[in-house]
Amino acid sequence: MDKPALPPLISFGPRVRKSPYFEATLRYGARAFTVYNHTYLPASYGDNVADYWSLVNDVTLWDVACQRQVEISGPDAFDFIQFLTPRDMSRCEVGQCQYMALTNQEGGIVNDAIMLRLEEQLFWLSPGDGDVLWWAMGVAVNSGMDVKVREPDVSPLQLQGPKSPRVARELFGDWAVEMKYYRLRETVLDGIPLVVSRTGWTGELGYELYLRDSQFGDQLWERVMDAGRPHNIVPAAPSTIRSIEGGLLSYVSDMTVDDNPYVIGMGQFVDFAQPGDFIGKEALKKISVAGPRRRLVGVEIRGDPLTAPNEEFWDVTDGTTKVGHVTRCVYSPRLEKNIGWANVATDFADIGTELRVVSTQGDMAAVVCEAPWFKPQIQIPEEMKS
Repeated sequence: MDKPALPPLISFGPRVRKSPYFEATLRYGARAFTVYNHTYLPASYGDNVADYWSLVNDVTLWDVACQRQVEISGPDAFDFIQFLTPRDMSRCEVGQCQYMALTNQEGGIVNDAIMLRLEEQLFWLSPGDGDVLWWAMGVAVNSGMDVKVREPDVSPLQLQGPKSPRVARELFGDWAVEMKYYRLRETVLDGIPLVVSRTGWTGELGYELYLRDSQFGDQLWERVMDAGRPHNIVPAAPSTIRSIEGGLLSYVSDMTVDDNPYVIGMGQFVDFAQPGDFIGKEALKKISVAGPRRRLVGVEIRGDPLTAPNEEFWDVTDGTTKVGHVTRCVYSPRLEKNIGWANVATDFADIGTELRVVSTQGDMAAVVCEAPWFKPQIQIPEEMKS
């Protein structure tokens, strides 16, 4: 009798990085990892639905050191930042964060990032999955600008969930709950150098803790867990369910270099009136006049609950002809329905349009719907500040 086939063992070796929190995630029960920006990223601690409810109701801690920072500094740092993105960044003050898409000469999205402005001419880009560091270095070579592009020793954690302000105040004091959305502050916690920002990839209240010295990784992890235990903190992986519900897009999944800001509903971040030039300006002008040929839309997928998120793009048809693909989808336990995002031809993007999805669970009916399903939580309740 033939022996049953065993799943293949995939070995990465030292070329895939371990974060400063890697050993802590193993201690706390990480069961599966993916690779993101050439770094191990926890994908599950055993029950992603339970972790979703902890995120929605309490507070969670994520190892997201895979958000490898790109530091841009020098006399022309701001001009260089502006050159990378069609969004007008001049309104971003020191101590503030800003979302930005990075575009190529055709207007395609190379990646997206949260920009942190630490000083007048010192910026960090916290990117999605992709080699933003090498892209920025390549652009800098022939830019004629006096800038330095490098990767600093910075490793983010995300502290996310409605009780995260309570944990943050326990760690840092009252300023943490008084901090405005998309603001940052440099600080030191028990000798650990940090940048703390009110940002995150959940749509819930939350913070990102940017560790500035990797030797303190384990110490910082345990310090946050200790502060969070009275508030039911659990370690968790980034939540696919919550990100889809909240319209927090994932690079390579929900958008690629073949998409432009108009496709993904971010045309408001393309500013042709700004004084500076940016990569892809002429191409995006043409697209803004003609309109995008495709759009990213929210869809509800009818049928039995999906047993797992899609592992590949699923074809979307009008019943006979392919008109697009599902980028990500999942069963939402809070909504009790299957939801997702689909990249479809513009003629099929209106709300109420009936579609078919060719999935691993069979041919399923779908409809274009209002999305995102939950708006982001921005304001910290006053009772948490007292």
